[in-house]
This record gives sequence, structure tokens and C-alpha cells, in this order.
Amino acid sequence: MSVEGAVKRGRIESVDLVRGVIMVLMALDHTRDFLGKPGFNPTNPATTTIPLFFTRWVTHFCAPVFFLLLGTGAYLSLRRKSRRELSRFLFTRGLWLIFLELGPLRCLGWQFNFDYHLMLLNVLWGLGWAMIVLSGLVYLRPSWVTAFGVVMIASHNLLDSVRSSNPLWSILHSPNVILATPQHIVFVAYVLIPWVGVTAVGYGLGQIYGWPSDRRKAFLLRWGIGLSAAFIVLRFLNIYGDPNRWSTQKSAAFTVLSFLNTTKYPPSLLFLLMTLGPAMLFLWSVDAGVPGWLRPALAFGKVPMFYYVLHVPLLHALAVIVCYARYGHVHWMFVSLTVGQYPITPPPGWGISLPGVYLAWAFVVFTLYPLCRWFAALKQRRSDAWLSYF
Repeated sequence: MSVEGAVKRGRIESVDLVRGVIMVLMALDHTRDFLGKPGFNPTNPATTTIPLFFTRWVTHFCAPVFFLLLGTGAYLSLRRKSRRELSRFLFTRGLWLIFLELGPLRCLGWQFNFDYHLMLLNVLWGLGWAMIVLSGLVYLRPSWVTAFGVVMIASHNLLDSVRSSNPLWSILHSPNVILATPQHIVFVAYVLIPWVGVTAVGYGLGQIYGWPSDRRKAFLLRWGIGLSAAFIVLRFLNIYGDPNRWSTQKSAAFTVLSFLNTTKYPPSLLFLLMTLGPAMLFLWSVDAGVPGWLRPALAFGKVPMFYYVLHVPLLHALAVIVCYARYGHVHWMFVSLTVGQYPITPPPGWGISLPGVYLAWAFVVFTLYPLCRWFAALKQRRSDAWLSYF
């Protein structure tokens, strides 16, 4: 059966909802980046606290789910686009995301300056390249695209022992500095392997939204439980799937933190099992309908790029205001950075408490909600080509 005949042409609310929830969670992580206390790893069991650990850990779901649903959304676009049209759109939108990462969002959002001493190739860089690669994969059978993604995810940790200073290797697999001069540092945070694989699997996942509801829900439940169980078993064995082994800590609670502390850069097999399994269960739980208390998240899920582009400068502006109120000066917020200072150069004693971070996060989300609702309504009313790039 064709995609057009199998799926209604309206938006799939369960997909929008899950995407919206992870966008809200993403803002929590970035609020902590801008306003939280700097200088240590929040997921290191030796130095963190349990509330801080889970504040960071829960946001680990954001990138994997977004890359996954990027692929799913691409497949669902075949309801209204030919494969050639979809391929062209994915390629051009991928280039657009890379441009945003390197240009406007870097200068007007993350760093508030035009000094390219430090350039981080971050999530939009990874998403852009994932779309560009997918623009070629869409000409293959969805089952082949899915198999390509599964193999990439499952096997890439076999390459962990490879050590190379080659910039191409850093772009593909091992986050590292790819350019270092007295004037410029370029650091790759989001490598292509296995993020491209996650997007490819998401493309294959899009097929299930052409199935009858009972079959689709059974699939999501089965794979959600299966992936989650695979994480627990493989993590317990402590042999393969993550370069960061868990170990016994000072208490049972902190041993659990060590167990959950999987590697995001690059995302290990266990990191992806830990996040994508529960994501499948979330999709299953809301497949029949969106609970009323979660409906506001749909506004963010329908316009995720619009939300992303707005929330970064809003958070940075909030950090500038807090800095001025506390110190009477804000020049720290506009100067050159090093990798350890990103996304801002913190002044002495910088950082608000974790409850304050949560309050700032709520402020940002509530501020952006009406704007996202307006833009989602605009996209629904109009079909201008430029709207699809946000």
C-alpha cells in the first residue's frame, strides 16, 4: 500500500507531542548551560548531586529522539512530496541548518559576538549533515535505510579504540578539535556516526504510521520494552556498547548514577538504547490520543526549529540581565571563549542555584509558548516554501 493511501494527510499528534516534550526538556539543559554553576561535569558520580545528575540526564533524551523523529518526519513527508522533491528539500534544509549553526545562531545566540576564535560544530551541524545524507538514502527501500541505520548504531563502538588526529575521523566518529591555530579553534561535538544512523532508523520508523492502530501500538510497545531491556542487560554485562564502564560507588544510589552515566559524545550504543527505548514507549502511550495536560507541548512540537532558534538568544539575553543585576557589568558575556567556557565566559562566582535554573527554564518556556502557537497556526494557514525551513 502506498504511503498516500495508508496515512491521513494531517499531522500525527503523537509524533508532534513527543517532539514538543523533548524540545521543552532541551531548554532545561541550555538554561543550566547559561545560568548554572560552571566548572564540573553534572553526570560524574564522584562530584555531582542526585538532583543535578538527573537534571542533566533527563535531557539526554532530547538529541536521540529529535534525530529519530527527523527521519520519521522525512518519511511522512512522502504523503505530499515525491522522493525527488523530498531529497531536494532534505539537502537544502540540511545546508540551511549548517549555515544557521555557523552563522546567525552562533553569533546572535550562543556567543553574542562575531569573534570566531572558537567555533563549535554542534547539534544543528549534526542535524544538517544527517538530512544531507538522508537526501540520498531516500531513493533506497525503507527497509534498506533502516538496516543501514541499525548496523551503524550497533557496530560503531567497535571503532572506539581507533585513535587518529585526522580531521575527517573527528567529523565522522570521535569528537575533537579539527583546527587549532592561535586565531581559531574548531571543535566537532556532534559527529556523523552514529547520528546519521539514528535518523535512518527514524526514516524506517515512519512506515508504522501507515499501519492499523493495533499493529502500530504493538510494535511500539514491543520495541520499547525490547530496547530498554537490551540496555539493562548490556550495561550490566559491562563489556560492550559504551567506553565508559559503570562501577560501584560510595552508595547504592550513586552506583545507579554510574550505571546510567553513558556516553553522549559520540552517542554510544548503550546511550541510544537507554534513550530510544523509553521514547518508543512514550510514542506507544500517546498513540491513541494526547492527554489534555500535555497538549500545550504540541505547540513546540509543530515548530521545533522556530522554537530552537528563539530560545537560545532568549536564554543568553536572560544571562546578560542576571549578570548585570549581580555585577553591574556584562562584558564577560561578549568576549572570546574557550571550549571549557562555552556558551558564555562566566564572571567570578557565576551561577545560580538549581531551583533558580528551573524557574528560569519555566520563564523561557512560558514566554515562547504564545509565539510558537502563532507560528504553528501560520504554517497551517499558509504553504509558503520558506516556512518549511523553520
